Amino acid sequence: MKKYFLVISFLALSLQCFSWGQTGHRIVGQIAEWNLTPKARRNIAKIMGNESLAMASNYMDFIKSDPKYRHLNPWHYATIPTGKTYEEAGTPEEGDVIVAINRLMVELESKNFSMEDELFALRCLIHLIGDIHQPLHVGNGEDRGGNDVELEYFWEKSNLHRVWDSGIIDAQQLSYTEYAESIKYVEKDEIKALQSSNVLDWAYESVSYRDKVYDLPENKNINYRYNFDNLAIVNKRLLQAGIRLAGVLNRIYG
Repeated sequence: MKKYFLVISFLALSLQCFSWGQTGHRIVGQIAEWNLTPKARRNIAKIMGNESLAMASNYMDFIKSDPKYRHLNPWHYATIPTGKTYEEAGTPEEGDVIVAINRLMVELESKNFSMEDELFALRCLIHLIGDIHQPLHVGNGEDRGGNDVELEYFWEKSNLHRVWDSGIIDAQQLSYTEYAESIKYVEKDEIKALQSSNVLDWAYESVSYRDKVYDLPENKNINYRYNFDNLAIVNKRLLQAGIRLAGVLNRIYG
C-alpha cells in the first residue's frame, strides 16, 4: 500500500480492544448495505467483488496481528477529556479516528487510487465509522477507553471496554443478520438528519453517553440490570453507524 494516507510513521499506542467485536461491526455493515443506492452498490461491487460491507467491516481488526499495520492502531479511537473540546485537547501527532475518517473520505472521493489501494481504504473506512460510534472509542484519556476498568460481567472477569465491544451485543444471542433486522427501522426524515451530521458530531455523541457507560455499582459486578439500562444505547449507536456509513458511501460511489 503506497498511497499517502499510509505513509505516516509512528509507534502504535497501546489499546487492547476490538471495537464493537465482530458481530457489532457486521451489524453496522449490514445496515449500511440495506441503505445503499443501487448505483453505489454497483460501484462498490466493482471494488469489493462479492465481499459484503458486513464481512469487510472487521478487516482493520484482522490486520492488527500483522506488525506492518501496527502504525494504524491509533486510528481506532480518539481522546476528548471530560470538560474539554476536541480542539482544546489537541489532535495527536499520530492521528486518531476523527482524522482517519476525514482523510479516508477525501481520498476516496478523489478517485486517485489503484484498485488494491482503494479496496484497502474502503475497508478501513467501513470499520472506523463503526468504531467512532462505540462510546468508549472516544475516551476520556484516563483508562484506555475503559480497558483499565476491571469488573465482573455475568460473574466472569472482564473490563468495561469489552462489555461495550461485545458483551452486551453477544448477550442478545442473535446472529448479525438477525440483530440488524431487529434494529433497522428508521424514518426517512431521521435518515436525512443522521446523514447530515459530521465526523466530529459523531464523536461528541459518543462523549455524551460516557456518564451512563461509567455508571457502575461500587462492587463493579454487572449483569442483567446493566444490559437493561444500556441496550437501547448500543442499538442506537449501531443503527446510527450503519445509516451514516451508507450516507458516506452513497455520496462517494452513488
